[in-house]
Amino acid sequence: MADKTDQPKAQGFARGLTNYGDFDFSLYLRRSFAASMGYLPESLEKPIVGIAYTGSGFNNCHRHFPELLEAVKRGVLAAGALPVDFPTISLGEVYLNPTSLKFRNLMSMDTEEMIRAQPMDAVVLMGGCDKTVPAQLMGAVSADLPAIQLIGGPMMTSRYLREEGEEKLGACTDCRRFWAQYRAGTVDSTEIREIEGRLATTAGSCAVMGTASTMACIAEALGMALPGTAAIPAVHADRLRAAEASGAAAVRMIANPIRPSEIVTRKSVENALRILLALGGSTNAVIHLTAIAGRAGIEIPLEWFNELSETTPVLVNLKPVGSHYMEDLFAAGGLGAVMRELKPLLNLDCMTVTGETLGERLAAETGPVNRDVISPSSDPIEPKGGLVALFGSLAPGGAILKRSAADPTLLEKEGRAVVFSSLEDLSARIDDPDLDVEEDDILVLQNAGPRSPSGMPEAGYLPIPKKLSSKGVKDMVRISDARMSGTAFGTIVLHVTPEAAVGGPLSLVRTGDRIRLSVEEKRLDLLVPEEELERRRTGQSITERDPMTLRGYDRLYAEQVLQADQGCDFRMLQALDKRTN
Repeated sequence: MADKTDQPKAQGFARGLTNYGDFDFSLYLRRSFAASMGYLPESLEKPIVGIAYTGSGFNNCHRHFPELLEAVKRGVLAAGALPVDFPTISLGEVYLNPTSLKFRNLMSMDTEEMIRAQPMDAVVLMGGCDKTVPAQLMGAVSADLPAIQLIGGPMMTSRYLREEGEEKLGACTDCRRFWAQYRAGTVDSTEIREIEGRLATTAGSCAVMGTASTMACIAEALGMALPGTAAIPAVHADRLRAAEASGAAAVRMIANPIRPSEIVTRKSVENALRILLALGGSTNAVIHLTAIAGRAGIEIPLEWFNELSETTPVLVNLKPVGSHYMEDLFAAGGLGAVMRELKPLLNLDCMTVTGETLGERLAAETGPVNRDVISPSSDPIEPKGGLVALFGSLAPGGAILKRSAADPTLLEKEGRAVVFSSLEDLSARIDDPDLDVEEDDILVLQNAGPRSPSGMPEAGYLPIPKKLSSKGVKDMVRISDARMSGTAFGTIVLHVTPEAAVGGPLSLVRTGDRIRLSVEEKRLDLLVPEEELERRRTGQSITERDPMTLRGYDRLYAEQVLQADQGCDFRMLQALDKRTN
């Protein structure tokens, strides 16, 4: 007869029993059903490592996950525990409508609740595509069970032979580069179709420092993934070895628990922010890291972000801000080489999933570094971080600009606004030959934030109007409350907060208004008298959706989603101390 006093100490299949009002019957029933899966009796006594599995036919980034799963299981079994995989939502970036961000919080809830509800002593989180890793980390921080993040890895590049010579191709910076040439008329319809078939030719996430690769690096920098695993290509044998090692590490965390709450701290979040800045990483990572930290009760004020940006150099020469790919970062020394360059700026006492501190990890690492890819801190690519937050009358809650991907000549700019009131308006008019727009103008998109009908898509990378791109114009200042892909580039101001849909100042901009951008002063201002703005507020219609007209998750999203400066998480999912402040 089982001892009821042992229930809190239970492990494996005896953990978290289904409630039938009889503890002994619950255990008896669970064991009998588990036996139907063919487990030996001694297997039922072992601790369990759950494996959050996100393979999906709608997620090309994860098509190698069946093989990766087997490697995780090998590691768990060899270390003496029982691996049990379970499915969760998978978010294939380009397959979701209206945008994958809308479903990140749903996946985080799925992950958290399945970790809580099912009997496991530790969990391996298998993710790779843009929103899967932040969703899994958000859920794991909230559940606070020993967890380790296994990254799926970036895809390898392809080759494309043109008359000018052979080119490397990798999704998705090169996707955008050639699409811009197609729009400008320098690439024809036949060539763009040939390029389309060569941009993404292996399993894995985007080959550049886009959102997926940035979040992989952030997971490692936080200490939630094994050292040296962020940059391994998806199809490399080392990726399978990393999977096996992750399974074994999860088993070790059962006997000596290391919980996400011990790893995701203010100090480790600061480390992750510095890594983001040194990489010139994705603007989306600001939203995701803010949401992850928010689950631990840690705020990321954009003023703090700017303080770190002023003292963190850009060290990594990867597209979209440089010339190399993730496979090159892996060969050049990986994230460990970047962290060793930043060592004087990092909090070295932060705990990691291995049980070592970051300082202990870096002290043990050595090896050659390819300086074409990873610059020394003494000779950085840029002396300040790749991203910067802007404030001002147009963005009182802040906005984000990726200065490392911008045209330096546009970072101090005053110009006339050309306004698009929605994504539909943008699509209808951007290529109209009669559009009143000049190269020195500033393009503005409204109503594309998290509470808008579009749900904050990656639409901030506004196309250059065809009448200008056909004349050779490659960049303009573009401003919106939307996001943009981490693979994109240009002088683009994003995440303007408060967004237009809730009546933020962005909603008051009209074509012909003057806007001033100053990255040096970290300002974004609408140069319109307050009396005129007040007049425009009178009778202004708010475009955020009424939750009472919606149903299901769509209604929950409309009711709960926060602004970009709070990570676009749901208010109810933040740490309790944040929700009560």
